[in-house]
Amino acid sequence: MVELRVVTTDDWPLWRDVRRAALADAPHAFKSRLADWHRGGEERWRARLEVPGAHHIVALLDGRVVGMAGGLPGDGGPPELRSVWVSPEARGHGVGGRLIAAVETWALRAGATALRLAVLPGNAPAIALYERHGFVATQEPGDLLADGVTRELVMVKALRRS
Repeated sequence: MVELRVVTTDDWPLWRDVRRAALADAPHAFKSRLADWHRGGEERWRARLEVPGAHHIVALLDGRVVGMAGGLPGDGGPPELRSVWVSPEARGHGVGGRLIAAVETWALRAGATALRLAVLPGNAPAIALYERHGFVATQEPGDLLADGVTRELVMVKALRRS
């Protein structure tokens, strides 16, 4: 059974380990690289978790961390879904959907009417996951990637209170 757990600043070693696992497993899926996160110690990891208003969660299966996701307040716009990852052993079992739903609930509680994300354009499995959960591509230009040509694909989902 999958359990979701909200991560606090005191959980920084857990967040560090799952973030590193995500970057090692799927380097093609993130703008950050594993090498970027080997620098710095506890302070850097705590700082990531101390962003005011942020929401970070991990998914556990039989006590092992098998996924992660974060929600960050929007900078003048809707909040953002970030850092979604599910371990290979847990893919196809609804973990990604549960993580997305948890961030949506956080955003709704904060009064948001939409949730935004940016995904690398070649990440077809992630795009399919987001589309299955109601996200649609926008015309908004995403951040420019390291190649200086390609941009992230920006997607958004309208949120409704049930």
